Amino acid sequence: MSVKILIRRKFKIEALKNASTMLIKARTNAMGNQGYISTETLVNYDDPQSVIILSMWQSKDDWDRYRDSDTRKEHEDKYADMFEGSTEYEILRVGM
Repeated sequence: MSVKILIRRKFKIEALKNASTMLIKARTNAMGNQGYISTETLVNYDDPQSVIILSMWQSKDDWDRYRDSDTRKEHEDKYADMFEGSTEYEILRVGM
């Protein structure tokens, strides 16, 4: 069953200029992995520091494998100083 991963991030104001580059690299990293379907990036209209990434995967196992991959961990570590607070994750099933 497909899943959507809702990722909430708040970027530091000084990181906004580089946020797009970071998000494109994250999407590129995900695209080559088994089960990846798509990603959508949503920016809060009134608060451009608040970003939601909605990533779709064929299964939760596919997401878990990518989430735990060395490539993703390295990317997250490299850009960790861009974020204000912690990143929130929510795993959502598609359909009932």
